[in-house]
Amino acid sequence: MGMKIYRNAPLKAFNTFGIAAKARRLVVIEDCDDLDLSPLLGNNPWFIIGAGSDVVFTHDYDGFVLTLAPEARVTMGDSGRVTAWAGMKMDDLVQWALDHDLYGLENLSAIPGTVGAAVVQNVGAYGAEAKDTVVEVETFDLRTSTYHRYTGDECRFGYRTSRFKEQHDGSEIIVNVTFALRDTFVPNLSYKALEGLPHTTAQALRDSITALRWQKLPKPEEHGSAGSFFKNPVVDEATCLRLKADHPDMPEAHKVNDQNYKLSAGWLIDKAGWKGKTMGRVGVWPQNALVLYNLGGCTGDEVVALADAIVADVQNKFSITLEPEAIII
Repeated sequence: MGMKIYRNAPLKAFNTFGIAAKARRLVVIEDCDDLDLSPLLGNNPWFIIGAGSDVVFTHDYDGFVLTLAPEARVTMGDSGRVTAWAGMKMDDLVQWALDHDLYGLENLSAIPGTVGAAVVQNVGAYGAEAKDTVVEVETFDLRTSTYHRYTGDECRFGYRTSRFKEQHDGSEIIVNVTFALRDTFVPNLSYKALEGLPHTTAQALRDSITALRWQKLPKPEEHGSAGSFFKNPVVDEATCLRLKADHPDMPEAHKVNDQNYKLSAGWLIDKAGWKGKTMGRVGVWPQNALVLYNLGGCTGDEVVALADAIVADVQNKFSITLEPEAIII
């Protein structure tokens, strides 16, 4: 099918924040046969992007931006295993699975981004994460022109991270992801906000989660954002108890292990006074303090300035350091 190469390419449509950056070259890969890019890339820098739902560009990219064509390609294997092209939209895969009576992805409904990006970020929502169903990831090493396959365990999934996010040189591009799904619907209602939602069928649960998500988050077609901008901080038990004593209204912390607890970054930002505030052409979403959004025409520098101000205030008020979930370029 070939690949498409664009010079001095606008990237506004390739990042959900809607930031008007450019790339010296944009390469859209349409097939696995197009992955040997070493003659094209040479010694130039490159950056791999999915739908750009977790990326903030602060400047034009003086190199090659690589992306997979956003096509829906899924093959079915045995025992509920399905393999999806990494450029496919994750939400389209969720619906595809339900249409084929396969279950386990419904709690990840309405998450923007691609299948490949879901693996890189180990996306999660409403009590589920990508790692729960991913059993194999196929990559292509752009430096050695070789394919690799990783089991779910070898992906080193963590909270909003994986071996692919930790790999800073960008040498591997994810091309296919295999999921192990169930043929019986067992609703995952472990997340408190899902209590009482319709769930007689997987489609009903998906529709309810989608509606719930857009009650709290800006719709991409209306306001640009990168979804949850900050990670929920993980702290030790002593810090958790100190905060609870000082702030009895603090939401219940999620126990990560015997020593650590995960706090609500949104609550911390709200208590620091930032919910609904704006700074220049970027603001904090009024319904969810974890989300920064584009009021119209914002730059990446404006996003970073607001994020830095929030981090400083949360640090001063709670002695907690927030880390961005979004990738700053």
